[in-house]
This record gives sequence, structure tokens and C-alpha cells, in this order.
Amino acid sequence: MPHRRLNDHLDKGNLTSENIKWLIIDEFDKCLEMGFQDEMQEIVGKLPAVERRILLSATEAESIPKFVNMGRNIRIDYRDEEEKVPNRIQLHIVRSTEKDKLETLSNLLKYLGDKSSIVFLNYRDAIIRTATYLKEEGFAVSMFHGGLEQKEREAMLYRFSNSSTNIFVSTNLGARGLDIPDVDNIIHYHLPENEEEYVHRVGRTARWDKQGNAFFVLGPEEQLPEYVEQEVETMELPATLPAVKPARMTTLYIGKGKKDKISKGDIVGFLCKKADLKQTDIGRIDVMPRFTYVAVPRTKISQILKMTKGEKIKGISTVVEEVR
Repeated sequence: MPHRRLNDHLDKGNLTSENIKWLIIDEFDKCLEMGFQDEMQEIVGKLPAVERRILLSATEAESIPKFVNMGRNIRIDYRDEEEKVPNRIQLHIVRSTEKDKLETLSNLLKYLGDKSSIVFLNYRDAIIRTATYLKEEGFAVSMFHGGLEQKEREAMLYRFSNSSTNIFVSTNLGARGLDIPDVDNIIHYHLPENEEEYVHRVGRTARWDKQGNAFFVLGPEEQLPEYVEQEVETMELPATLPAVKPARMTTLYIGKGKKDKISKGDIVGFLCKKADLKQTDIGRIDVMPRFTYVAVPRTKISQILKMTKGEKIKGISTVVEEVR
């Protein structure tokens, strides 16, 4: 988790704490809820020069840990009650005639086309079932739940954020703390279990000054929760829907990274020289310590894998694979 990595950097002297004057803890209530109080307290103790502490939360915490204040200036920012669900988010109901709502979900996603959508469900097994169904229907899907290894979760998130997939099927683990810009749609396949959960889910869209949509997929016996006070439009999907559009990009894994002295420029040069790509073909590049993710055109993935097989980057042999 980030708290442990930050503590590790401070212990190793990779970060100098003498000049750090501000401490900002985002989602601090969720950090406490998930049991990271000791890690946060340890970080605070290693920052003696901090003058201001800002805690950010969408919901009001029941209590503030004593270690946060310690005689220093402290500011706590909660989301304005009237802005829990910004008016930039349009709310819609989509009715399913069947208790099993997968076909209705598929039809809604076909209607939404290549827009980016997060589909929220409440259970891990349901995530796997839904993601598998959508993949069989031809959709480009990332799934995200607590049963995945950290590396798998990072890969799934990366594929969604770089447009290799446009559908992100997630438990409520994906409702907080994920930095995904420009999400067009939030889809409640399972209803949120409470208002707080609902607020965090819809907060994934309409970031900053953007517009967004939230859809409630309701079965025959389901009703809209009472805490949804905004105007909600009931939506009828058209009888004729467009075909599923494959994602334009896919994600490439290159088995070298920062610790191998590899930079983004090296990656661009490697792909242009060895795979005959143009610089404009290459999307987002993330150079990690031991590997790199790159967004490349899906139509060129066979060409890339064939032409880079056995090739070296900066004189070093490497693995080049598609992330699926």
C-alpha cells in the first residue's frame, strides 16, 4: 500500500523530511477504516517540520485520531452536502424484464458505444461472471476486485485508463482512490448498499468540470433507493443497437524499466525502430521500476510482437507481450 512504500522511502533516506511543510491525506476516513492508522501515525512521526495538515474525505469521520493534530495546524475538508452528487451528473433508470440483468447490461453498453463505463457490483463472484459474459459478447473489459494480486489489479486499471478497455467491472474497491480521468458513465448493476457507497461510486465520473451519467439497472422487483433525491429519467433502449466496438488500443508489456535505465524516450525509439511504428501510434507510456506498460494500436499488435521478438532495447534482451 502507498503508506508502507512512503515509510520505506523515509527509512531508506530516499526522501528528506526536513523541508516538508505540508501533509495532505486523501480519503483519510477510508484509510482508517481499512486499518492503516499505524502506518499513517508512523509517517506523521517522521515529518517533524510539517506545519499544516489537510485531511480530505467525501464523508464525515466519526472521530479524528489524536496523532493527526499533535498541536499543529489542521484543516479537515468534507465534500459539501449539497454537492454529494453534482448536477453535472445525469441520472437514468434502465429496466430489465428479467431478474438476471446481464442481457440488459449488454444492451446498455452497446448503446453507450465506445464511451468509458465503470460497472459496479457488490460481490466478487458476480464480478467474474459479469466480466466473463461481457468478454464473450465481444466487449473490451477490465475486472477489478480484492481477490486479484496487486500486479493484476494494476494491469487491469492501467488497461482501462489507457483505453485498451473501455469497460471496468468492479466491486466497491474501485469506488475510492482510483485516479481515472474522463470516465463517461457509472453503471449500478447492483444497487449501492448505502448512501456513502453511492456517493463514492458516482464520484468516479464528472470529475472537475466534466459531465457524466449514472445508470441504475433495475430488475423487476428492484426500486430506486430512497437516498437518491435527484431527478432520475427512465430510459428505453432502442430495439436496434449497434454492434460491439473493439477498443482501439491494447497494452504492451516490456520487461525492462527504470532500474534498467530505460526511459520513455527509449521505449518510443525501440518501438519506432524495431516495430516500424510512428510516434503518433504510441499512446500512454508508464515506466515502472522493473517493467513498462505501453498503449499501442490494437490493429498493429501482431506486427509489433513479430518484429520485436528477440530484439534488444539499449542492448538488453527483453520480453515483449500483450497484456490480456
